[in-house]
Amino acid sequence: MSDLSEFLSPLKEIANAAGKAILEVYESPAPIDVDNKADDSPVTKADLAAHKVIEKGLSELSKQYPILSEEGGIPEYEERKNWSRYWLIDPLDGTKEFINRNGEFTVNIALIENGEAVLGMVYVPVTDVYYWGIKDEGSYKQQNNVIQTLSISPLNYDKVLKVVGSRRHGAEALDALLEKLGPKFKGYELLSMGSSLKICALAEGSADWYPRLALTSEWDTAAAHAVLSCAGGNILDEQLEPLRYNQKESLLNPFFHAFGDNNFDWKRLLEA
Repeated sequence: MSDLSEFLSPLKEIANAAGKAILEVYESPAPIDVDNKADDSPVTKADLAAHKVIEKGLSELSKQYPILSEEGGIPEYEERKNWSRYWLIDPLDGTKEFINRNGEFTVNIALIENGEAVLGMVYVPVTDVYYWGIKDEGSYKQQNNVIQTLSISPLNYDKVLKVVGSRRHGAEALDALLEKLGPKFKGYELLSMGSSLKICALAEGSADWYPRLALTSEWDTAAAHAVLSCAGGNILDEQLEPLRYNQKESLLNPFFHAFGDNNFDWKRLLEA
């Protein structure tokens, strides 16, 4: 058992508490007030309440690391480039899904070590489902107090390709890509869903591929990236190099491909 395992129990408690703070707003009959941040992305009081809960919870752990949160102050790269370990959090991933009250939003908490997401907790407040991944120890899903081990679904050209995508971002480019590559398989299915649930779907084997042909931020992907990689998948950039964290000044991710089956020849497919 690695030292990462000691974080599992407290992270579940922190994520659950953040989820309760979010649900207080979500389940209120009042309209959800929305502000826009400098980058024009929406923020609600639920985002901010969850941030406070997570920040407080992480600050009370026995081991202390820097915290980088979407809703916190963003340190300059000159400071954070020296972090060997730090927490990367998205207190409410899928704010638009939250505003639309469709339930597809998550609490994301990741531990980054030397650019790699080595521990990730993704919590779905509406369904009380936890996903987590711990490097060298596997990925898991907890639902109704039952814990199951996650593993990706093997892929070959004789199968129907199951693709997950965003409802709003990069849809045109995704349609063009599937039109080109879909016929190489027995067929393909496209399922739209919100937040990091798309990456978790790969980890639990209900989808094969998530092409993200629009911008995201590092906190959007890190927690689910750990879940996926520990289940046997990965996230690669357009050059098919592993997605890394805190390696540059900008906290924006490049366009990427999240894959389930690492043994499938994705390079051959994408270069066809």
